Amino acid sequence: MVYSRSEIAQFIEEEDVKFIRLAFVDVFGRQKNLSIMRDELESAFDQGVSFDASRASGFENVDSDLVLRPEVETIAVLPWRPDRGRVVRMFCSLERPDGSPYECDTRAVLKRALADAHALDVSFRFGAEMEFYLFQRDEHGVATKRPFDLAGYMDVTPLDKGENFRRQVCLTLEQMGIKPKSSHHEAGPGQNEIDFQSFDPLSAADAAVTFRFVVNTIASANGLFADFSPRPLADQPGNGLRLTVAARANGREDVASQVLAGLLEHVYESTLFYNPVAESYSRFGHDADLSYITWSKDSRASLARVPSRLGERGRVELRSPDSTCNPYLAYALAIWSSLDGVARNLSAPVESFYSHGAVTSSPSHKLPQNIEEARAAASRSEFIANRIPAPILRSYLTSSAR
Repeated sequence: MVYSRSEIAQFIEEEDVKFIRLAFVDVFGRQKNLSIMRDELESAFDQGVSFDASRASGFENVDSDLVLRPEVETIAVLPWRPDRGRVVRMFCSLERPDGSPYECDTRAVLKRALADAHALDVSFRFGAEMEFYLFQRDEHGVATKRPFDLAGYMDVTPLDKGENFRRQVCLTLEQMGIKPKSSHHEAGPGQNEIDFQSFDPLSAADAAVTFRFVVNTIASANGLFADFSPRPLADQPGNGLRLTVAARANGREDVASQVLAGLLEHVYESTLFYNPVAESYSRFGHDADLSYITWSKDSRASLARVPSRLGERGRVELRSPDSTCNPYLAYALAIWSSLDGVARNLSAPVESFYSHGAVTSSPSHKLPQNIEEARAAASRSEFIANRIPAPILRSYLTSSAR
């Protein structure tokens, strides 16, 4: 929903809001924020709020302050804060002091991808399924690797101790304007999954960042530690961020086949941004084998899946990303890959998928099998160089996202 500045001011007055958190992410997608008092909000809208950006990951090349510009449509109350003297959050754009856009603002990168989609009259809806583990903390509050429970896939209480936790997360997200679709215990001990309804891609990326923030906050309040890393326990299933992409051209035409072809065409060179840490590659070749660039109408062992159930036509599911990705960059690349498939009218290869230890038919090639290979693929990619700003690409080629 789009709000005017006067509506925001009225809301802040009526709801007794005292603090506004101006949020942004570094190049690796980690949320940062600066809190201002409500009397400073008008100035923040008019002039922005400057801050020292040199210590944020990927912003080290900044030789002056950056400016935060709050975006009114992203306002959300933080429900766990007191009702009196309430706290709200707004995502911000990043500018240089002269008002020019900052090239490492990854939210702006996604906006640019959406502008390209609009120019081609292609619209997108993105959904996500995000997994995480809950671990216990020791007597000093330090996170351990002791799972919160020993339940398995879709178990129920009393084996599943995460039921109330997931309920609390879902209710909190609803209060913040994010609508979960479902939740359940995953296959690993202490592993959980919450799925979202589909949004426009920018709102979906904001929701992914917010989701990690909410889960971490509620876990801490309950004496637990939430772990989104790709493989927290070496002998257990990893955590993924399965991305669902639905697209329409000219407002009506289903272009799922071209989207699928575009995603497969560019997934190898884009993998560094879907899977940005060394640990990411420990997921490949295990639970559902993500090593091969394969697709299927239904097999969950494939890299990409086109569900055939009624009501899901036109949706493509990309299964390789994990939650260490910066969703603004990952979603932008998914859009650009899809648009290339639409613009060139690409056709997906013959359906192939990993099943019972073998790959049916012959997949074109494997995904990168480690971060070094992923970096090499991104570094020589014209597709990436033409879309990801050079300073961001340098950060991913030379620095760790963790």
